[in-house]
Amino acid sequence: MPTSPSLDIVIIGAGIGGLSAAIALQRHGHRVRLFDRVAQLTPAGAALSVWPNGVQVLEKFGLGSAIKAVSGDMQAMSYSTHQGDLLTRFSLAPLYAGVGQQACPVARTALQQLLLEACGEEHVTLGVSCDGVESTADGVDVLFSDGQRVKADLVVAADGTHSRLRNFVSGQTITRQYCGYVNWNGRVDIADDLASPHEWAQFVGDGKRVSMMPMGNGQFYFFFDVPLPAGSENNRELYREELRQHFDGWAAPVQRLIERLDVSNVSRVEIHDMAPIASFVRDRVVLLGDAAHPMAPDLGQGGCQAMEDAWVLAQCLNHGELDAALVHYDEARAERTAQIMRRARARSDITHGKDPAQTQAWYEELRVETGERVIAGLVKTAVGGGFLDERG
Repeated sequence: MPTSPSLDIVIIGAGIGGLSAAIALQRHGHRVRLFDRVAQLTPAGAALSVWPNGVQVLEKFGLGSAIKAVSGDMQAMSYSTHQGDLLTRFSLAPLYAGVGQQACPVARTALQQLLLEACGEEHVTLGVSCDGVESTADGVDVLFSDGQRVKADLVVAADGTHSRLRNFVSGQTITRQYCGYVNWNGRVDIADDLASPHEWAQFVGDGKRVSMMPMGNGQFYFFFDVPLPAGSENNRELYREELRQHFDGWAAPVQRLIERLDVSNVSRVEIHDMAPIASFVRDRVVLLGDAAHPMAPDLGQGGCQAMEDAWVLAQCLNHGELDAALVHYDEARAERTAQIMRRARARSDITHGKDPAQTQAWYEELRVETGERVIAGLVKTAVGGGFLDERG
């Protein structure tokens, strides 16, 4: 039971971060209402990799068994050259044993449905956007596109990478930064002539990358990364031909993947991140998830960090007066996520050939990689939030 008063909380955004926040806050007795500008909840992207720190938060929500039942069984990781020569393959068992939790790559739709059911659909209003907020003496007024003015003790802005409330909270105009590459992603049926059904297989070369990761439901989550100028043509009818050209001469599994993908279900995204901001809180408005820290996906931590945010916010509110609790949330999350944002961008630059010499050196390192260095990096990321030190 909460040790602080129950609050009326409005959450802007009903994606992974917003729904996670709702669940965490409800568990501590707070009253939540979620609003999202979309008419229907359709997750962006085919899947996401929920690493052990994210899975541990889901365990705290009581969803550990449910997420494991719908996720992929990823037991190993491999890198091959663009021609198909194996660079390294290693088991992820040392990671899972070391942190006491597995990874759960999963369809975004499946994860969002689990979170929505746990939150309660009756708490979600769709088709309404937040036009702004006004601080009051006793809370916040939230202004909506349908003319509603809703009073709240606290507003959680979980409205994604294009957040409308980020500039209000930060007190400045924030511009996202192009990471220098385009990502095509989707899902395809698992087949042995593509990759092992229990392995995250990656092909690398020329600053490009192709990835296949088991995501549950008998499918791989795939993506293709290609360094391209910002604003390059985006025509769905040309996706397959584009990929054929970008990956001409690559290994046979890559060619098979290109021919088997369903173009109608492929997303093409120019990858952006943002420089870390100093604070996630202004008055009684708090940023969470991609609204606070959009990051390059190269560490697979975007969704995990949103779930961490949600749990930490609820814990802070449960153990102190509201304004002090928000200060504690800020202290706990701003630097933690800033470190991951910087590491994700550094990894992105190496993977995608920003400095060709560094990228080539990484390829050579992979030839002698035993898994120890990669797993050490994954452990460093997973344990930083403290969730894996407390199993309850």
